[in-house]
Amino acid sequence: MNQPIRVVALLAGSLLLAACGSMGKKEETAPAQTVDQSSTGTATDKGSATATGAMPVSPTSLKALDEPSSPVYSRVIYFDFDRSEVKPESQTLIAAHAALLAANPGIRVRLEGHADERGSREYNLGLGERRSKAVDRLLVLNGAGANQLESVSYGEERPVALGHDESSWWQNRRVEIVYPSR
Repeated sequence: MNQPIRVVALLAGSLLLAACGSMGKKEETAPAQTVDQSSTGTATDKGSATATGAMPVSPTSLKALDEPSSPVYSRVIYFDFDRSEVKPESQTLIAAHAALLAANPGIRVRLEGHADERGSREYNLGLGERRSKAVDRLLVLNGAGANQLESVSYGEERPVALGHDESSWWQNRRVEIVYPSR
């Protein structure tokens, strides 16, 4: 099977999986709130159109990163406790970022994996790495170039929420997609 057909087949499978996952039972209800992430200049809303499985318009300009209505405005993928599997509702967001990267092959991004405070420092560094690598794989499967991606893990070292409750832990279990100069 040649490369373009493989990419299209994988994209179709990802979209089908995302559609099927949205019809099943919900695993965990996360707090519906905006997370301010000043260090990366991003914000995300768990209930935004990009997280609900709505089909995104493929952005081609980096200006889309600054437009709140754009599918690539959100740059944070959240994870369940002690898990590194990307949730079905994040598939559309990842596909939109992959399309942006594919349209801009000169752009590189850093995928920063994070964990909440539970677990040892070493374990959380490994978990953050597994999370960033999971997003890396999906970006490549959706058309981004492997040479455009750098995966790093900060474990529990860079929390966005300092509380010791589920709301704070949920915000800290994430991968941030960091574009240059943003």
